[in-house]
Amino acid sequence: MSNDTETLDFDEDETTFDPYADGDDAAEGYVYTAGGQDWDEIVSSQAERGDERIVVNMGPQHPSTHGVLRLILEMDGETVTEARCGIGYLHTGIEKNMEYRTWTQGTTFCTRMDYLTPLHQEATYCLGVERLLGIEDQIPEKADVIRVLMMELNRLSSHLVCIATGGMEIGALTVMTIGFREREKVLDALELITGLRMNHAYIRPGGVAQDLPDNAVDHLSDLVVWLKKHLPEYAAFCNENPIFKGRLCDVGYMDLATCLSLGITGPPLRATGYDWDLRKKQPYCGYETYDFDVITHEDADAYGRFIIRLEEMWQSVRIIEQCVERLAKMKGKPVMVDDVKIAWPAQLALGPDGMGNSHDHIKKIMGQSMESLIHHFKLVTEGFRVPAGQAYVPIESPRGELGAHVVSDGGTRPFRAHFRDPSFVNLQAMPALCEGAMVSDVVVAVASLDPVMGGVDR
Repeated sequence: MSNDTETLDFDEDETTFDPYADGDDAAEGYVYTAGGQDWDEIVSSQAERGDERIVVNMGPQHPSTHGVLRLILEMDGETVTEARCGIGYLHTGIEKNMEYRTWTQGTTFCTRMDYLTPLHQEATYCLGVERLLGIEDQIPEKADVIRVLMMELNRLSSHLVCIATGGMEIGALTVMTIGFREREKVLDALELITGLRMNHAYIRPGGVAQDLPDNAVDHLSDLVVWLKKHLPEYAAFCNENPIFKGRLCDVGYMDLATCLSLGITGPPLRATGYDWDLRKKQPYCGYETYDFDVITHEDADAYGRFIIRLEEMWQSVRIIEQCVERLAKMKGKPVMVDDVKIAWPAQLALGPDGMGNSHDHIKKIMGQSMESLIHHFKLVTEGFRVPAGQAYVPIESPRGELGAHVVSDGGTRPFRAHFRDPSFVNLQAMPALCEGAMVSDVVVAVASLDPVMGGVDR
């Protein structure tokens, strides 16, 4: 673009020339053409108009946009008159990549989308694959209990990040430090069970990758004790703080009609008083056998969504306690379907170095027969075939309804795998929450939706 400046005369009775507009575009308002000239010229041109309407970018590199989210705000003074979301800065092509990997390998991709809820993404994907395979009723009970345990641990860690970062964005730094303290404890438990803090690929079609280690039940029992001791601190720090409540109460109001018209789910929906939770309404993985409550609130604002997440952590602790009690009685029970054509990795055991399969397991595979070795090789490299069809099994993630629409053409790889990510859907509410509010309230409103851009841009 040339650095030459083209001066455009503006007449209130005429339409200002816009070189970038199509012929059919309706001219509305004043057009600023920035062609390399001094920024002061644009500023002085704006000053001649005599109003205070400006357009600013919040993000995509900004601590108050929850990742690489770009907010385009038109403001009159400090009042937001128009708000739009700019997404796509974290696009990874995960859904397309899954078409080039086996059904089991797909878990290593979808777990990386919303990096705060990897286990929920693995669960909805595997539930869809199992429905296509017709093995939903063959999943071992212990595998379902472990899945519920892992998802509730993941719900805890996700809500802790939401509350911690939301507190940081409004200056409540103590909430941030204690939030990440508890999250570390939860991630230690996940690492003990899966070997990883995040991106686990632990939930697999047919069950889970491996059984719990011998000390897992004791470790989880200690974690429950720790959480019961420290979770009350969040209410003490936040609910008793008039500044915290002043920043959240009556900010980002969104009623039930708005939520239903935009497809909003999760804590924003339950903050309107509607008790929609898929763990109760459409149970999966045996959730109907657990004793817990669906938390609702009546305020439908940012503070209500905070209360929902705070109370849901207590319900997750209740479910985890029940899982631990059941797992203590299931030692030695199977965690993968009893079908050698699907069960991979079968009887996985870590080696003495903490990596790969144990020498005994490898010796067993290679020593049984040549056919056994060939079968294991083909199962790992080629994968199992899934009957042609399509399935969608939604689950309740920490952010709302998360579902994987998996389509099979009868081959060893997904023909299509598309995810309904709640962060992507819930971001539609951003203009409704922000327009007419102060720019300082935009930070709180977006934080109350808790979007994670890895899931939005996948």
